[in-house]
Amino acid sequence: MNAFSVAAFNAGLNLAAPEVFLGLAGCAILLLDLLIADSRRHWTAALSIAALLVTAVLAAGVKVDGPVTVLGGMFLVDAMSQALKVVALVIVAVVFVYSIDYMRRRGILKGEYFVLGLFATLGILVLISAANLVTVYLGLELLSLCLYAMVAFDRDSGRSAEAAIKYFVLGSLASGTLLYGMSIIYGVTGSLELSAIAAAVQGGLATNVGLLFGIAFVIVAIGFKFGAVPFHMWIPDVYEGSPTCVTLFVASAPKIAAFALAMRLLVDGLGGAQVDWGQMLVVLSVLSMAIGNVVAIAQTNLKRMLGYSTISHVGYILLGILAGTSQGYQSAMFYTITYVIVAAGSFGMILLLSRHGFEADRIEDFKGLNARSPWFAGMMAIFMFSLAGVPPFIGFWAKLGVIQAVLGINAVWLAIVAVLFSVVGAFYYLRVVKMMYFDEPVDAARVDGSPLMRAVLSANALLVLLLGISPSALLIVCAHALP
Repeated sequence: MNAFSVAAFNAGLNLAAPEVFLGLAGCAILLLDLLIADSRRHWTAALSIAALLVTAVLAAGVKVDGPVTVLGGMFLVDAMSQALKVVALVIVAVVFVYSIDYMRRRGILKGEYFVLGLFATLGILVLISAANLVTVYLGLELLSLCLYAMVAFDRDSGRSAEAAIKYFVLGSLASGTLLYGMSIIYGVTGSLELSAIAAAVQGGLATNVGLLFGIAFVIVAIGFKFGAVPFHMWIPDVYEGSPTCVTLFVASAPKIAAFALAMRLLVDGLGGAQVDWGQMLVVLSVLSMAIGNVVAIAQTNLKRMLGYSTISHVGYILLGILAGTSQGYQSAMFYTITYVIVAAGSFGMILLLSRHGFEADRIEDFKGLNARSPWFAGMMAIFMFSLAGVPPFIGFWAKLGVIQAVLGINAVWLAIVAVLFSVVGAFYYLRVVKMMYFDEPVDAARVDGSPLMRAVLSANALLVLLLGISPSALLIVCAHALP
């Protein structure tokens, strides 16, 4: 290796410092956990949370002037990657805080959960900065393999094992589909680098039949990772069957990874074929909004209802991406970030109300919550109103942004469909609010939880309200990330 190559490699490592640190921290915490007694596993959680926060500081501190590709064209650092990394790391730290009490009550407070979460987060970071098809696949598989193990984390639960098997089988099919699509794209364009693929597509390959086949397979994989219809079949079962702390993880940070996967492959690599993949996303978007919202109405299990809710929100995110404009990409990123924040709080409320032998995962478990805890009933109402898109909460601005994006490309009918299904979706969210405030409580137990969890959960809800009242800061971040 000559001096120039050494310098370039060192520069690449400096830009990849967050990923390097998180990987080393995960290995160190894995070894330290072997020396910690079961009664002191909270130290594993504390170290994991500290590692995530330090990594977030490192990611925010990376200084680049515009997009920079390093490590032999494998790794990309730009404004979008920095913003998404910080959000993903902070969200996972919040997830870990929410999970500690839940796991301790059930005797499953094990270091493996936190270590797997750290390495899954590392996969998210790698995927966000992917500049090569190999890096995309590496990050995605690191994330997916950790998630499969996390779903089966509670080894004494048959439901968790069943959910893990379903997730693994369907996830393996999606990964194979993505790999096949990537191989076709490589065969057509002759390159694995996304920048070179983009140049080849722009150079006249946009209408190539082989490329269109490759795009179709890639869309299938993206649809699965997002949980878009008709590739959504894993979401309700995995959400319901997993321990709620794992459901919380699966429902939050991986959605940022799915958004990054779509942006890197479709926008950065295949932007010249936007007309074709945009039409495919239209189908996924409309089906997701329709089936997600309609089927959610019939659910009595809150985790399953929020699972179908996730499917519907994915449809709105895809609206922004399929628009193919800067406004559309910015609105999709804004929607993804806000949804992840609200989803973390919604599942956090389930964890707060849960106790030993009681999961609090049925909608009726929230009956009369206002009589038991007016404060946390208000917090849950904030989350539900935001998911429904009611002003002045952040969910309203997220939906408004993607609707404006499709109106910008004169897709009026898509905007009308989005508004109609948003009204349908409001029903099952407001049903939860009605039960909390107007029904008699079915459980008189005191709402318990550590002071830290209660404080973070309250801050989570108040952030949703604050961003709804003044969304400009987050809008500026998204506009800077995707100019």
